[in-house]
Amino acid sequence: MILNTFDLAGKVAIVTGCDTGLGQGMAVGLAQAGCDIVGINIVEPVDTIAKVEALGRRFLSLKADVSKTDELPGLVDKAVSHFGKIDILVNNAGIIRREDAINFSEKDWDDVMNINIKSVFFMSQAVARQFIAQGHGGKIVNIASMLSFQGGIRVPSYTASKSGVMGITRLMANEWAKHGVNVNAIAPGYMATNNTAALRADEARNAEILGRIPANRWGTPEDLMGPVVFLSSTASDYINGYTIAVDGGWLSR
Repeated sequence: MILNTFDLAGKVAIVTGCDTGLGQGMAVGLAQAGCDIVGINIVEPVDTIAKVEALGRRFLSLKADVSKTDELPGLVDKAVSHFGKIDILVNNAGIIRREDAINFSEKDWDDVMNINIKSVFFMSQAVARQFIAQGHGGKIVNIASMLSFQGGIRVPSYTASKSGVMGITRLMANEWAKHGVNVNAIAPGYMATNNTAALRADEARNAEILGRIPANRWGTPEDLMGPVVFLSSTASDYINGYTIAVDGGWLSR
């Protein structure tokens, strides 16, 4: 039956940056579909752990800064040691810095690029090596952005990093599909999270944004549950290197 292809019972998913917001929503969505979760965060994701365990799933919390790429293989080893395997990786951890391009600092450039694109590649590399060693493939889901498609304003390193995420998603898919590894991405639109609190609080800017979204609302973490489960399941086995926009129709305008 087709619905069985979406079932993730017995699967193990690594989700980076799942303390709050979109990462938490995706971790909980994967747990609802049957996954045990390995959460990698710079803080203990207490609320996410409680939500996952309330579903009867297991949660392994690993505290780490994913920008320290030399530590990533060790995190994968810890996940495998605990659960015996990995089936899914969701590269969600990310940051944003806002400043006019004319004044943008090298530190703000490097900080964002190190987390948003460099760590995505090297975490994917470490997990793909494990997938290949396991011999039964796996799923990698990267988190892109509307700024993978558009330029934006006052976020030069974020735009560069998220454009890069879409590019390396294609590259990794090209190289690893032969090993049964599917690499795809989700590009969230304007979501009601901590990152957008200032935009939503600005009455004029909020109205401007909503006026361009055909769905006429901000997205929520729950809106990413279906797409991440789909891309993590056997239902998406013939989808490789694609970035799905979850944006309420923003890009259609």
